[in-house]
Amino acid sequence: MSGISVNNIQHGGTHYKDKAVQPWDYIIGNNLGYLEGNVVKYVSRWRDKGGIQDLQKARHYLDKLIEVESRKLDQECGND
Repeated sequence: MSGISVNNIQHGGTHYKDKAVQPWDYIIGNNLGYLEGNVVKYVSRWRDKGGIQDLQKARHYLDKLIEVESRKLDQECGND
């Protein structure tokens, strides 16, 4: 599949097709993790696909990221 971009193929709708930067290219290019990537994905598509529900999904992933990072910080500071 060398030389062929899958960015021109979208399964299940057109909510990413007109984006200047594909969310997955942004996620990969910025070395974002799973939780961060899902925030980007849902915020990128909310107007074209899921509306407020996608914003709630983004918030859910962001809340989990905050929980995970807060726990790491607590462990680093010895606040177990």
